[in-house]
Amino acid sequence: MLTSDTIKKRVSCRTYKNDPIKERDQQKLRDFLLTNVRGLFGNLVRFELIDLAVKEREEIKTLATYGFIKGASLFIVGAVAKGDRSMEDYGYCMEKNILVATHLGLGTCWLGGTFNRSASASRINQRDDEVVPAITPVGYPKDIKSIMDRAIRFFAKSNSRKAWEELFFCGDTRNPLTRGIAGAYALPLECVRIGPSASNRQPWRVVREKDRDVFHFYISRTPGYAERYPNVSLQDVDMGIAMCHFEVALQEMKQKGKWQNVQFAPPLGGLEYVVSWNRTANL
Repeated sequence: MLTSDTIKKRVSCRTYKNDPIKERDQQKLRDFLLTNVRGLFGNLVRFELIDLAVKEREEIKTLATYGFIKGASLFIVGAVAKGDRSMEDYGYCMEKNILVATHLGLGTCWLGGTFNRSASASRINQRDDEVVPAITPVGYPKDIKSIMDRAIRFFAKSNSRKAWEELFFCGDTRNPLTRGIAGAYALPLECVRIGPSASNRQPWRVVREKDRDVFHFYISRTPGYAERYPNVSLQDVDMGIAMCHFEVALQEMKQKGKWQNVQFAPPLGGLEYVVSWNRTANL
């Protein structure tokens, strides 16, 4: 079972041991990939654990920017058909894969911009209607991080996250949601806050309705960011990651509820509505 502790344990790993992954761990991961095929919005996704151990080093370079990833020979590569909310569903499902790998003691690293999409597409036999938004290496983390790894984390500000008052609100964005007001929902929201995101932009914003256990998820898009990767929307993938973290923590708390589109979600300037979670929806 995935838990908030798994979310807190997950970090981006770019340097791996040369040790092969134990066969039982590989099988557990492959079995999960076969069942993790549908996102919250209903889009179908598919993943494969690709073993490049028998390939030459030059061929490995075509899959990921090898200057960033050292020592990995296994990669989770996925594809999703282009469609409404397909990026969110891909992010939601891929993050579940990553959390399962973390639970097994394996390191991972979201690669959304720094990899060769055409090479990855050929590995998974991408169809014409599909895209490969992101991949991840999988392996045992090296005990000592490389200089490159530490430099990337520094420039990406991977160890820093936005403060609560920048991300979570009560009623509208004029009223920050404190941990005290959030109460039992402080844990799921904290799991959202510490989630990974492209360039550590943390585009998610969450507004809780006053006096109701309803949480509206919005995206705060970074101007010009979409143009950098025109074939995929990495910030929409980030929203799927946030939803995954929120849901994992809620399930750990045995808190029942439902994701739904709310027709009259509060319009907020500069923010784009994505989805809502309602505790009373299935009671």
